[in-house]
Amino acid sequence: MQPRNMSMSGVVDLAAVKAAGEAKAKAEQARAESARQGGSGADAAAAGAVPPSALVIDVDEAGFERDVLQLSNEVPVVLDFWAEWCEPCKQLSPLLERLTVEAAGRVVLAKIDVDANQMLMQQFGIQGIPAVFAVVAGQVLPLFQGVVPEQQIRETLAQLVQVAEERFGLIGLQVDPGAEGAPAAAGAAAPPAGPYDALLEAAVVALDAGDLGGAVQAYKNVLADDPANMEAKLGLAQAELLSRVQHMNPQAVREAAAANPRDPQAQIAAADLDLVGGHVEDAFGRLVDTVRVTAGDERDAVRVRLLELFEVIGADDPRVSAARTALARVLF
Repeated sequence: MQPRNMSMSGVVDLAAVKAAGEAKAKAEQARAESARQGGSGADAAAAGAVPPSALVIDVDEAGFERDVLQLSNEVPVVLDFWAEWCEPCKQLSPLLERLTVEAAGRVVLAKIDVDANQMLMQQFGIQGIPAVFAVVAGQVLPLFQGVVPEQQIRETLAQLVQVAEERFGLIGLQVDPGAEGAPAAAGAAAPPAGPYDALLEAAVVALDAGDLGGAVQAYKNVLADDPANMEAKLGLAQAELLSRVQHMNPQAVREAAAANPRDPQAQIAAADLDLVGGHVEDAFGRLVDTVRVTAGDERDAVRVRLLELFEVIGADDPRVSAARTALARVLF
């Protein structure tokens, strides 16, 4: 069986991906235009620059998706779980706030009061506070628990910034120290969406027609000029997934996976088939379980494929959020 004309419409909403990519592209172009013109103050704020005070935010369950998950596609978000009665929190939180401001837009600190946000505390599996996590491109990473020395926190944040830049292309937020209290410019015209519309549309058409090689190349052409283009990144992940399963024998792949539950490559192949078939949670669960029973390079290969499958589905899908939490628990 060679499913050349597979459709992923049941797994990925291409229109939603396209809209999200356009929105991010507009924000990036606005920041670039502000930098080119040397703008500051209200002009910089309108173009995406933020005052230093905006780098430390209070987050609750209702705003978690917007204030953390979506923002983490632009800048690493550090989560500080705290409570008013927690004495160690009163030592750690001011230190985190100071180091965040010093980082000048390379990280954002999101403070979460556990007493008011019990569901988030449970979802992150927190046993004690203060507890500090990071979210990068929608992916959860535990950092540390309790009060730790300032130098250790600095090193941890530096590593976090490096991973965000090298693996996800996140360069952080533009900070305008002079924008404190300045009102955002009203009625500012949105910048053009960019020169990639034709290429992205061609990629979608090729994908729907089963021309996987053409779709892969079209998305790569966009990413060659714009490595952070969200639509191209997600589209490429989708096209590459379909390419991988195009010539698979599903029965043989599933038999191999069943016979070799600890074989990373067998489980990776089966997870690809699961996802293409719309069995998203099965695909994620299979790879999380494989991460649990492997080590070294094998474990890393499974983890990387799982992150690639997250990209196919999209960071805001609740199944991705649940799988990220499960992955963090087996890794840490």
